[in-house]
Order: sequence, then C-alpha cells, then structure tokens
Amino acid sequence: MEPADAGWMEPMTHLEPGMPAPDFTLPDQHGEPVSLASLRGRRVIVYFYPEALTSACKQQACDFRDAQPDLGRHGYAVLGISRDSVEKLARASDLDALSFPLLSDADLTVHRAWGTFGEKNSYGRIVEGVRRSTFVLDEDGVITHAFYNTRAKGHLEMLDKRLAFSA
Repeated sequence: MEPADAGWMEPMTHLEPGMPAPDFTLPDQHGEPVSLASLRGRRVIVYFYPEALTSACKQQACDFRDAQPDLGRHGYAVLGISRDSVEKLARASDLDALSFPLLSDADLTVHRAWGTFGEKNSYGRIVEGVRRSTFVLDEDGVITHAFYNTRAKGHLEMLDKRLAFSA
C-alpha cells in the first residue's frame, strides 16, 4: 500500500534484546534535559506508560519508587517516559515522592522510535495509543529485555523474577 492510500500506517518499530537502544534527550519533570547516553556505564530500566496521575500509571511509578533501594544496589537507573507535559510530570512526581526521572515525550518521537506508540487493543477495540512497555539495558546501552504491552499490576514482580534485583 502506498503512503498516499487511505488507512496507510507506518510499520511499528519493534525492539529486541541484543539491539542498541535508540538514544534520546528529553526534559524531565523539572524541565532539565536527560539523555540516555549520559547513563552509559549503568544498567537502565526504561518504561513507557500511557498517562501520569491515572491509577495504573501511579501504581507502576510507586512500585518503581519502592523498589529503588534494591534496583540501585544492583546498579539500575530508572526512567519513566510518557507523552505528558513537564508540568503534569512534576505534579505526579511531587504527589508520589518519586525518586527517579519522569521524562516528557510530548511529540511521541521517542515512543515511535522504541515501538511504544501505535495500534493496540483496548477493551476489545483497536485504537492508536501508548503501549505500556519496559526495556532493560546493559551498561553499553544494549537491550537485554524488551516487554511490550505489559500490565502495571505485578510488573515489578515479573521484572524481579527476570533480573533478581531483590535478592
């Protein structure tokens, strides 16, 4: 199908373990730029979520907050990315006393590069939106784990089983 045809959609990127993570620089909840490249030398968990201040997204952020001591002990930095404004991310971070950066990707450029925005099933309907997803990167910025279409509830437990960060 040609791009000019009605209904044509750009194929969605799908990142896999072993691939280098696409670099980015995005503003955090304080308006300060955060670049993935600046975290080389550390393991990084990058998670994409639909919308700050909603119940599932709040639960996921608080679970990451509560796991920070264990994650930090194992050398993991955490970055949360959504399409929310810097101001909304600041409210969410302050409200839940989050100890890691929330990054604003308002134009969805990073979401698209990581394959976390596109068609998804939402309550039996196909819609376009953010696919809740999590990626684990090694110290060189290479993806070691890629989880698309995750659920907020039980997500940290699933990650812990794979990464053994609470051991």
